[in-house]
Amino acid sequence: MSTSGSAAEPVIEIRNLTKVYRDFWGRRKVRAVNSLSLDVKKGEVFGLLGPNGSGKTTTIKMLLGLLFPTEGEISILGRPATDVAKNERIGYLPEESYLYRFLTAEETLDFYGRLFDMPASVRKERTEKLLSLVKITHARKRQLKEYSKGMTRRIGLAQALINDPDLVLLDEPTSGLDPLGNRDMKDLILQLKEQGKTVLMCSHLLADVQDVCDRIAILYGGELKVLGRVDELLKSRDETQILTSKLSDDAINEVRAVLQKHGASLNQIDHPTSNLEDLFLKTVQESVERPGHRVIMDDTTRSRGA
Repeated sequence: MSTSGSAAEPVIEIRNLTKVYRDFWGRRKVRAVNSLSLDVKKGEVFGLLGPNGSGKTTTIKMLLGLLFPTEGEISILGRPATDVAKNERIGYLPEESYLYRFLTAEETLDFYGRLFDMPASVRKERTEKLLSLVKITHARKRQLKEYSKGMTRRIGLAQALINDPDLVLLDEPTSGLDPLGNRDMKDLILQLKEQGKTVLMCSHLLADVQDVCDRIAILYGGELKVLGRVDELLKSRDETQILTSKLSDDAINEVRAVLQKHGASLNQIDHPTSNLEDLFLKTVQESVERPGHRVIMDDTTRSRGA
């Protein structure tokens, strides 16, 4: 999987973002997000992960300008998050798609195209392209109330892309999809990346995130715990694996120092990788045991624990 270079400009810049929910009397009730700082680079697929209550949804709502931060700053596409004009360049697929059940797929996309003041010819062209992209052309005339959960997710994604956005926010994009639909959705996300679009996705299905994301951030208790490239984070630094050409049974039992004696070429020395589920569970466990611990891995820093 290709990744964005370190020189790529950030599409999202979050600095010391904090959101505190207060009760009726104005007293602090919940600190949903605490001093969050991260960048999402242009053209990458970025995964925002965390258990329920970790601050993911609150962060997404602040990015969209639906909630105001208590402290900190957010810049999206070079504009403050509070600038509603930026939303013309953003596509958003919420966890639950709130679509008009009595409209057909065609009517739904045409309706949302009108909200962006798109000419009729452009709306028609975008509708045809998106219905084909999400593979529901055959159901274009059916009312959405007849759609399955998986089909609803597909039309929801098409709606999020109607304005040909530069930034796409996806909240649980594969929720309700069967294995084929799941694969189609992941392929679509990778297609968006190939088109130069930036994708920020939240998901509880860690295998999906591992398949498509370049970098991830794991939140716990509203705080950033892990940040870095997926391939780097999943490497086990405590172990080393060696990949060689085919060896005899006797040679397999030999140690590295005698590989040359048996005529085997040393093809690869690397760290074995785990999977994203192991990393996620380990992060949550360490966050409980060591509240201040963080792991940040990026292009300039191999590993940093706080």
